[in-house]
Amino acid sequence: MRYPASQRVQYQAAARTLRIPYWDWSINPTMPPEVNQPTIYIKTPNGTAGVPNPLYSYTFHPLPPREDFPPIGSSSTGPQVWSFQSTVRYPDNNNQSQPDLINKQLQANGPAIRSMTYTLLTQQPNYGIFSNTRYNDGRDVGRYNSIENMHNGIHMLVGNGGHMSNIPYSSYDPIFWLHHANTDRLFALWQAVYPESNFTSSQTSAFGTLTNDAGKTEDINTRRFPVLAPNEASMELLMFLALTPFHSDESGTIWTSATAWSTKEFGYSYPEISDWAVNSSQLSSNVKTRLNALYNPTRTTSRRSVSADASSGVERSPNAMEIQWLANIRVSKSDSPSPFFVHLYLGAAPADPRAWSFAPNLVGSHSVIDTSMLNTADVDIPTTLYGQIPLNHALLAAGHSDLSSSNIVPLLKSQFNWRLQSTNDDPLDISKVPSLKIHVVGQEVKPRVSEDEFPEYGDMQVYKEVTDGKAGGLQDGVDVE
Repeated sequence: MRYPASQRVQYQAAARTLRIPYWDWSINPTMPPEVNQPTIYIKTPNGTAGVPNPLYSYTFHPLPPREDFPPIGSSSTGPQVWSFQSTVRYPDNNNQSQPDLINKQLQANGPAIRSMTYTLLTQQPNYGIFSNTRYNDGRDVGRYNSIENMHNGIHMLVGNGGHMSNIPYSSYDPIFWLHHANTDRLFALWQAVYPESNFTSSQTSAFGTLTNDAGKTEDINTRRFPVLAPNEASMELLMFLALTPFHSDESGTIWTSATAWSTKEFGYSYPEISDWAVNSSQLSSNVKTRLNALYNPTRTTSRRSVSADASSGVERSPNAMEIQWLANIRVSKSDSPSPFFVHLYLGAAPADPRAWSFAPNLVGSHSVIDTSMLNTADVDIPTTLYGQIPLNHALLAAGHSDLSSSNIVPLLKSQFNWRLQSTNDDPLDISKVPSLKIHVVGQEVKPRVSEDEFPEYGDMQVYKEVTDGKAGGLQDGVDVE
């Protein structure tokens, strides 16, 4: 049956303005409540009715073909998501989603995620370093964070053995789209802040895609597909440089990085980016103001993320301190065929591994995510992954308001430690990940002087004595990179 005419116009107007929503996990480190209920109640022509929530899970009809999606899971003993009829998140022993535990993990990581977001957007104009976990050309001792690093963390914290933590399957989970809309938003914010940054240099594709081979060179080349009378070599090149299979028009023109440069091309923007009637400098200044208000406010009420300034009584954000402490993590993906976590702590980890990911003294969880299904055949590609977890929020929450090196280094030597964990909640023996190298750096910071400016960041100093003698830590006498 159709809706009554009086309601039809209202719903049609809503459909015309519908856009994919984004989930700002830096501000709201819990899953949106709309994705957590298996059943929702909607108005129908016959009244209110309960229906399966399309944002809770996706039901396969049929299951993905085995030749396209081989049977992989979170581990050799964990759930094999390829066989599940519907998508799941952090599955329990009965392969049911556990939204409450997911939210506990996200909340435990919330302060770290917010600090990571702010420091990345405010001090990284280099696109290669900003964009991905493998880029190492010019990545100095402090620049281990990236948008991919944060993106991977959300995949793992939400999925944790379910579809979101298995990359080839992750887009079947409806929350994937809320997550990726926010990742797109963060990239658009970065573009607005750094309008002169160059992301047109070529790089080697580490894994490739279903249409592009691994090991080929990617750039912003504007050549398009199809081409006239191509030979085999030119066809291969043009197909790779285009963003296959996405068409920009009905004639078959394929999008490229050059033509997809701006969200304006697609007719949308984000609340923080009012990119009309302003020049690039004004837009950058405006977006900086919005980022400061969102992720580094003068005052904050988060219990885990504040410190009282003794002289003024003003609560200070971890991102507003004169020194910044960070844990850098370097590991080779080839050490493990399955995804895993590196959980960082101040003090001892809980005895029960099932509580590791949301322990009260958790500093943050670094995610090493599974990409084993992607095409890597016969290609020499970098396997070293770089990641970073900030420490200030945890130090301040534990009552350590004096962040000077004379106070913090001895503290970290005695209390800073980590545990490795598979996505089935089992501990992972650190000896199985011999490439793991964790080290601590400190950085002087000059706080911002106005709302439309960012802090000024000094050089990083490595403190090997914090991790020397600890399994998986950077040892004294060993180079950082």
